[in-house]
Amino acid sequence: MQPADLALFLGAVVVLLAAFAARIGTRLGLPALLLFLLVGMLLGPIGFGINFNDLAGAHAIGFAALVLVLAEGGLSTNWKDIRPALAPAALLATVGVGVCFGVMTLLGHYVLGLHWSVAALLGAATAPTDSAAVFSVLRGVSLPNHLRSVLEAESGLNDAPTVLVVIALTGVATGESNAGVLPLLGSIAVQLIGGILVGLLVGWVAGKVSRRITLPSGNLYAIAAMAWAVTAYGTGAWIGVSGFSAVYIAAVVIGNGDLPYQHTTRSFSEGIAWICQIGLFVMLGLLANPDRLTWGSVGVGIAAGLLLTLVARPVAVAACTIWFGFERNELLFMSWAGLRGAVPIILATIPMASNMDRADKFFDVILVLVVVFTCIQAPTLPAAADILGVVDPQMAKDVSIEVAPLDEIAADLLQADVPKGSRLAGVTIRELRLPRNCVVSLIIRGDRSFTPHAGTVLEQGDELLIVVPQGKRRTVAERLIEISRGGRLARWHGLRVQTGLRSRCARVPVSPRRAVPPATRVWMESVREMADTPTR
Repeated sequence: MQPADLALFLGAVVVLLAAFAARIGTRLGLPALLLFLLVGMLLGPIGFGINFNDLAGAHAIGFAALVLVLAEGGLSTNWKDIRPALAPAALLATVGVGVCFGVMTLLGHYVLGLHWSVAALLGAATAPTDSAAVFSVLRGVSLPNHLRSVLEAESGLNDAPTVLVVIALTGVATGESNAGVLPLLGSIAVQLIGGILVGLLVGWVAGKVSRRITLPSGNLYAIAAMAWAVTAYGTGAWIGVSGFSAVYIAAVVIGNGDLPYQHTTRSFSEGIAWICQIGLFVMLGLLANPDRLTWGSVGVGIAAGLLLTLVARPVAVAACTIWFGFERNELLFMSWAGLRGAVPIILATIPMASNMDRADKFFDVILVLVVVFTCIQAPTLPAAADILGVVDPQMAKDVSIEVAPLDEIAADLLQADVPKGSRLAGVTIRELRLPRNCVVSLIIRGDRSFTPHAGTVLEQGDELLIVVPQGKRRTVAERLIEISRGGRLARWHGLRVQTGLRSRCARVPVSPRRAVPPATRVWMESVREMADTPTR
C-alpha cells in the first residue's frame, strides 16, 4: 500500500472511531471533544505508538481548525437572538477576559507559586470559554434565549483577544518582545476593531454577491459561505488585524443575510466543524504524552481549575453582567457554564511552537485542567440549570425552513417541516392563511408524498414544499413560525415574529387601545378551544 493510501485509510478509521466516540459522549452527557482527545492519546505513544511532535505543524493546524469552527459558530448564530445580549456578551469577551486573566495571574503567582510570566500565560490561556464546547453542550439544555445568547456570543467573541494576548506574552517570555502594557493594550484594541470592520465589510460583500449570482447547486452556496468567512480571516491577517474576530463577524453577517439554502449551509458548516474538531483533538491527543505527566503537573492543573471555576470566572461574570439585570441564579449558571475546551489547549501550543522554556509542562497543566473540569462541568450543566431554575420549559423547536430560488418564475421554493411538539400539527392548509399566490404544492409524509387540498390536516413529521413569490418569502416564514409556536390562533393572542428565516418567536403584549372586553375574551377562549381540536 502506498503511503498516501495508508494515510487515507487511517484517516477514515480515525473519523469512524471519533464518530462512535461522539455517540458514547452523547449518552454520557460529555462533550465528544474529550473522547476525540482520548482517541488521539490511544493512537499515540501509549497505544499504537504514533509519534507526532511537529509543534509548528500542530500550531498551524490548530489555528486553521479554530477558524473553521468559529465560522460555523457564526453561521449558526441568530442575530436577532444575540442582539439584545450583545452588550453583556461583548463585555464578557473583553473586560471579562481581562478580569479573569488578572485574577488567575494573581492567584497563579501568590497561591500556586508560579513565576509571573508563567502565571500570566496561565491566566491568558484559560480566560476564554470554548465555542465548540459551549455550542454543543448548551444546545441540549432548554435555556431562555437571553441567557443562551450571552453564553454563545461570548464564546464566539472572546477567542480573538486572548489569542493576541497569549502571542504577546509568549514573545515577552522568550525575549522576542519587550513592549509595555499600554502599547500592548492599544495594539490589541486596534486589531480587534480592525478585525470587526473587516468582518462586516466581507460579510456585506458576500451578501451582495450571493444575491446576484445564481449557483447551479445548493451545496455550492454552502461552500461559498464558508469560503467567504475564511476570506475574512485571510484579509484580516493580511492587513495586520485580528483574523479571528473578522471570521466570526463575517460568518454572523452571512448567516443572517436571508440568503438561499441557509439550512444546507448550516448543515454543511456543521459537518466541516465536526471534521475540524475531530482532527484537532486527535492531534492534541497525539501531542499529549501521559508518560510526561507528573503528579506536580496534575496537581497544578487541578488547583488552577478550581481557582478558575470557583473564583476567577464568577468574579468576571459578576463584574460584567450584574449591570444588565440578570438574576443571581442566572449569574451562578453563567459562572458554571464557562466551559474550556479546544481554545486553551490550542493557545498552549503557542509557547511550545516558540520553544519557550518548559513549554511542555505548561501544555500538560492546561491539558489536565481542560480534561478534568470539562468532565465535571459539562455533564452537570442540565442538572445545574434545573437546580438554579433557569430552564425554560416553553422553549420549542422552531420550524426548519429551507429556501431554493426558482428563477424562471421569480419565486422561491420553501421547504418546511413540522417538528415534534409543534402546534402546526392538527392545522389545515386553509388555516395557515398564507398570502395570495403562495401554494403548498406537496406534502411528504413518511414514505409517501401527495398534493394537499384546503382541508388537508398537517401531522407531526410532515415536510411541506411551498411555492412563494420572492417578495412574500419572509411573510410566509414568519407565519409558519407563529403557528408552530402559538397554534392556529397565534395572532389572536398577540404572538408576532419580526424576523428572517431563522429567528425565534417573541410575544408582544397587546396595546391598551386593542384591549379585549371580558365578554369577548370568554368567547375567544371558547373559539380557541374548539379550533385547537383537530378535525380529520
